[in-house]
Amino acid sequence: MNITFIHQLLERIGNLIRNETRMCLVEHGLQPVQLDALYYLSVCNRFSNTPKAVTEYLGLTKGTVSQSLKVLESKGYVRKSIDPDDKRITHLTVTEQGESLIAVTQPSQLLKKVWQDSREDECGLDGELLEQQLISLLAAIQQQNQCKSFGVCKTCKHNQTLTDGTHLCGLTQVALTDSDIQKICIEHIDSI
Repeated sequence: MNITFIHQLLERIGNLIRNETRMCLVEHGLQPVQLDALYYLSVCNRFSNTPKAVTEYLGLTKGTVSQSLKVLESKGYVRKSIDPDDKRITHLTVTEQGESLIAVTQPSQLLKKVWQDSREDECGLDGELLEQQLISLLAAIQQQNQCKSFGVCKTCKHNQTLTDGTHLCGLTQVALTDSDIQKICIEHIDSI
């Protein structure tokens, strides 16, 4: 195994996807970092849709994230609201316009096309194996660097399934909807 070559491959794939995204965003007047923030907000749960969580997830400065969120709000992609229980907390919700942009840009059209072609041509891409290997790689990098996992709620040790089939967050003691448990959370701790 040549780790340098693996790094180069991952970097090149990332660059191709970013270039495609950049071209798509020109007509919307957005930068890739703004789409990154919007995408995060589209997949996070209601406990994780704060500017602080966006900052942690993206690993950027508060200033960069703040400016990105202002642009997204001014263009109508996100809506701000104050937490009813704690007025110090601001929540960000993706609007229909924001959801439409995400639907056009995520996942990458390049990736979707290659994936579709590989399934039709049987060119040797094993999607399930690739997915598991990328999950393992991400988990190892996060663990080694003590990063938050931002995993899906249903795989979190705090997620409790009650006898009636509903869910409860053991950390916040708040009932969870079926939608909640499908989204990522800043407080995620893997249950495995």
